Amino acid sequence: MIKFTQTKLGMWMLIPLAIFMASCENTAIEPEKIWSGVELTFEKAAGTDPADAANQDILTDKVAITRGNGGGQIYNAVSESQSNQDASPAGTEWAIGTVEDINELEFKPFRAAVENPKDVVGKNLILHLIEDDVYLTVRFTKWSSGNAAGGGFAYVRSTP
Repeated sequence: MIKFTQTKLGMWMLIPLAIFMASCENTAIEPEKIWSGVELTFEKAAGTDPADAANQDILTDKVAITRGNGGGQIYNAVSESQSNQDASPAGTEWAIGTVEDINELEFKPFRAAVENPKDVVGKNLILHLIEDDVYLTVRFTKWSSGNAAGGGFAYVRSTP
């Protein structure tokens, strides 16, 4: 079949439908963009300074995950000084699922993906580092709740 399409100059051209449809499909995530190295465990103990690099999971020079001592959600210490419920961690998007289903997952900001952070423990997540365009697996193993809990959390994640 043939599809007619208008160019930027206002001229019409013929494009075979198969080529047009192929250009509209979502492209699959390339395997080399998925971190599949050994698992690493990161933990920020309750009450520790989130501004200290020792209490941040430094993923790249653009993303370092930590959590404030007043509770709340995680944030990107490279570009944020505290969490924003609607957008943190900046430069990331998340989905509940596994690598096997990565091309079918819907990526969202952390809070939108997990809904309630205290319920994230034990869930399989995929984290997309947007600017670096890489994906990694994350499974939270600890999430301290309440303002007095001091912002503790822990997870296991894949490495490059």
